Order: sequence, then structure tokens, then C-alpha cells
Amino acid sequence: MVHLPQRCEALVLRLTSYGESDVIVTLFTADHGLQKGFAKSARKSRKRFGAALEPFTKAVFQWKKGRGSFWLLQDSELISSHLGLRSDLHHLALASYGVELVSLLLEEGEPHQIIYELLCSFLDYLEQGGDGLIARLLFELRLIYLLGYMPHLLHCSECLKIFTNEPVRFDAQRGGSLCLDCAGSTGISVDLGTIGSLARSLKVTYRQFDGFLFGPKTLQQAGLILNQVLQQVLPREPKSLKFLSQL
Repeated sequence: MVHLPQRCEALVLRLTSYGESDVIVTLFTADHGLQKGFAKSARKSRKRFGAALEPFTKAVFQWKKGRGSFWLLQDSELISSHLGLRSDLHHLALASYGVELVSLLLEEGEPHQIIYELLCSFLDYLEQGGDGLIARLLFELRLIYLLGYMPHLLHCSECLKIFTNEPVRFDAQRGGSLCLDCAGSTGISVDLGTIGSLARSLKVTYRQFDGFLFGPKTLQQAGLILNQVLQQVLPREPKSLKFLSQL
């Protein structure tokens, strides 16, 4: 069976050398999800791909079906190299972390247009010099929400009491926010203002990262909340997280 060439936009997530001159590329596309591409002789001749195979690059790739699930990459048209990420080590580490989260949480071959647009917006914001802590909070929060892992925030996950002006605890293993009567001695103490900020942030388009302001306490508590949720749903701890935590 002859496979005709196809074209689609994709982000390069990872690059692995294969043999003397070939590379295997992990791509993320809106219509085809995560895909593995094989670029023959890409390290010998840059005529067909140029800089389009570098991590975080967005490009239009021409490809055709290869053996198994691999795409055979034919050529590319560069859209954005996101070179600005390489001028800031923290932003580069955040970009690596975001890419790894997507790779760990998505199944290969499943289309995820919204997640693709979210990741593109995240990388664009970081490249433009956006606030790294805010970018991480919003990306983790939106990724959890869009994939259906969002815990209860503004009401108790067990008795369903709506919070008004009272102490709140959070325990991802028990579904999210808890009133003190239900929580007992479990969970972490969080301010109602923090969970309110997270809930309000979800009402804004997932492509917007500009215009958000979070205080140090909100960032710290939100980080604890999101870390608990991610530990529940990730198959393993992201390798990039260790390096990111050292910066």
C-alpha cells in the first residue's frame, strides 16, 4: 500500500539521535496528538529541516506513514524556533517541564487540540519573558482541568459544604478541598483566597497568560495544591522537575 504525503503543524518535544545520521523526533500535533517521527540523514544535511528539529520548535512537517506507528518526515517549514527560551535558564527549564508533563499525561496518537494550543501559548509567553512562576501555575492548573483531573475547590469534597469565610484544608487523595469537620488531621491548610484565585483563573481563556497577579502566599499554597494533584495522576515524577527545583 502506498502512503501519500501529508502535512500538519507540530511542536518538537524531544530529539534522539539514531545511528550515524538519523534522528527520531517526538512531535505533538493538534490533530494527531503525540507522534514519533523518523528523519533520515537529518544530521548530515540540514537542507530539508534546517533548525525545525530543535526542541520547542513549531513547524509544518510533511510526512507519510512508515512502519508501525512511525512517521517518515520528508521536509518542514519553520513557524517559530522559540529561540528566546534559550536566553533564560529558568524559562528553558520551565519549557522542558511543560513539554514533559504533556508527554507523560497524554496517550500517543490521541488528538488534543486544546492541549496543543495551551502548550503553544505557554511556550510563547515564556519566550516573551513572562513571569515563570505564574506561567507554571497557570499551565499546571489548566492542564489538570482540561484533562479532567480537577479536584473540588470551593466546596468540601465530602460533605459538599460551600465555603464562605472559614479555614480550609486540601487533600488530593480525598478529592480536594475539605472543611475542618471532614478533614480531621489530614491535608494541608490553605487560604480560601488561594482556592478562590485558582477557581477564578479557570474562567479566563486557556490561551491567556498575561495580566495575572498572584501574591507570594497564593503562589506557594497553589504550588502545594497542584503538586499533590500531579503526584496523583502522573505515572512517574518528571525528570525535568529535579533540575527546575534547583533554580
